Formats: sequence, C-alpha cells, structure tokens
Amino acid sequence: GSRYPDVPANTIGEQRFVTYTAADGTEIPAYLTLPPGREARSLPLIVLPHGGPQARDYPGFDYWAQLLASRGYAVLQPQFRGSEGFGRAHIEAGYGQWGRSMQTDLSDGVRWLAGQGTIDPARVCIMGWSYGGYAAMAGVTLDPDVYRCAVAGAGVSDLPRMLAWERDQTGGRDTTVMRYWRRFMGAERINDNSIAEVSPARLVDRVHAPVLLIHGRDDSVVPFEQSTIFRDAMQRSGREVELVELTGEDHWLSREQGRIAVFRAAVDFLQRHNPPN
Repeated sequence: GSRYPDVPANTIGEQRFVTYTAADGTEIPAYLTLPPGREARSLPLIVLPHGGPQARDYPGFDYWAQLLASRGYAVLQPQFRGSEGFGRAHIEAGYGQWGRSMQTDLSDGVRWLAGQGTIDPARVCIMGWSYGGYAAMAGVTLDPDVYRCAVAGAGVSDLPRMLAWERDQTGGRDTTVMRYWRRFMGAERINDNSIAEVSPARLVDRVHAPVLLIHGRDDSVVPFEQSTIFRDAMQRSGREVELVELTGEDHWLSREQGRIAVFRAAVDFLQRHNPPN
C-alpha cells in the first residue's frame, strides 16, 4: 500500500501460499493469486515461473501477478526445485534438471489446481521472463498439451548457443558464470546432446500453440538472438509466433516505457488467445 498508494484496494487479488506434490513426490511451494471478485472455481490460469533459476517469488504485492489477476486470471507462481529460500536441498534438487523436473514441476501445479477444481485445465497459458521465458517456450515444446499459449520474455531458446555465448563473454569454460549455468543445465560441455534435447528452438515441431516473444535489444544477460532463433525456427515450421522488440531496453526492464510495453503486449496477447471470460 505504501509503495503503490494509487492502486485501489478492491482491484487487488487474494494471494495464497500453497504446496503441492510433484509427480516424483517432491513438495513444491507456490503462490496462488486469485482474480478479485470471482469465485475460485474453473478459472483461467496463467503459470508465471520466476527467473534465475536460483531465485524466488515473495509473499506480498507482486505487480506481475496482480496485473494478470486484475484481468480475470488466476496466477500460479511455482517455487520449482532449484528455487532459493526453501532450503539447500530444494536448490540442489534443481541441479541438472533444467528443462526436466524443473519444468514438470510447473505442469504438475496445473494438474493439482485442476484436480482441486480451482482452474479450467483447457484455459491455461504460461508467461515468464529470463529463466521464466525459457520455461514458457519449454512449456509449449516439452509439455505442449498443458498450455494453449505462451509469453516468453528475454528467454533462452537454444542452450548450447547460450553456453557458447557465455563462454565468449566471460573468457572461458571454467568461470563462475559458466559453472552456474552448467550446474543447472547438467551439461559437461557446450555441445552436450542432453541440453540440445531441452532446447525449445530445436523442438518447434511439437508446438501447436501461439507464442509471443518479447526481448530488449540491449539485453546483456540473455542476448536478443535467443528470441530471434526461436522466432525463425517457428516461422520455418509454419507455427504462430510474434516478436516484440524493445529498443533501448535491458534485461531487467529498467525503463518505465519498457515495462508498460511488455505489459500491454502480454495482456493483449493473453486476452486474444486465452480469454478470461
């Protein structure tokens, strides 16, 4: 309230802390934000995975989640394995699980909410930024039957090319940054086949949902080409894809103009492909 005094209280959706069990028995903590003024039954859902991947969401006002909830969507923010803030074992459970259990933790949350009757499993989209952008692209390639659309912001689409870019940027394969990426990806080397197998740009033939890509031209964390690689692959395969280029914007959406452009594009896309009513 003190940070956003002009936001009317009646537009704020209830946030719940929940836990659910992944397919392998792992307990996954999550935040569920409900649309204000709507019964928590058969709601359309947006899965909103955080970046990092060793990061987390927090209780309290989240303007990404509240933006979507105000438009009529339930919003699930899974703290998938690899997320920090829930113990060392939870972080380490994510090592080597990029595109694997870290990804199925998201769709297991969808199935749990559907089993509770809270959401309509036929009206689910996925949206994220940075690692969350990868998860959005992976959602429609690795778990294509779960999501009817995806919004991927500043995401990694080709893991081997991303590792090669990081190597060139940081000056070698044994830098701290390279070790961090390889630990979560489970890659011993850049051309490891295991990470090519979970690279969305190489799996577009599986996609049957529309995808919106958003990326800043001046992104120094995930290069802009990671979105163009995915766009070009989608177009070659005749899939539906849009790319919003943010001129002069960085990875963190530091400029108000960039944030507004992202939110307008994302909401318009979601309302077209996953109407909340």
